[in-house]
Amino acid sequence: MTTPVRIGQGLDVHAFAAEDRPLVLGGVTVPGPGLAGHSDADVVLHAVCDAVLGAAALGDLGALVGVDEPGTAGASSAGFVAQAVARVRDAGWVVGNVDCTVVAQRPRLGPHRAAIRGGVAAALGLAEDAVGVSATTTDRLGAIGAGEGIACLAVALLHPGPAGER
Repeated sequence: MTTPVRIGQGLDVHAFAAEDRPLVLGGVTVPGPGLAGHSDADVVLHAVCDAVLGAAALGDLGALVGVDEPGTAGASSAGFVAQAVARVRDAGWVVGNVDCTVVAQRPRLGPHRAAIRGGVAAALGLAEDAVGVSATTTDRLGAIGAGEGIACLAVALLHPGPAGER
């Protein structure tokens, strides 16, 4: 008998903010203009939440914490990830690994990739070797290529939790 696994994908996109705020990616503050959003606008952790929740068929980030709720104003997205992981665990699953692709024309993310990877791993409670983070541009095509914001795609693999087989 094979052990079942679940795969989920997440996508999040945020425009750069008009006001001065920190750029948070994977729970890490990175030099560059901040993103617009109700919480900390961490596009990486938002995509991770959607991937993890989607893999367990538990909805998405908006269903988990609501949209523009007063209690989430300025909130750290690491807390959202903790809530998603707890809900997935309650459903009998654990996160095996996550892979993220950050799409940004600016700022250059290569020098920050290891820190972002560590931040995602910490938020999920995983070892760093269970998290992949890559960065790419759109070669100046579209809104992302014009430097108007940042997107992130994430994929998560879940396997049955310690409670037993599914």
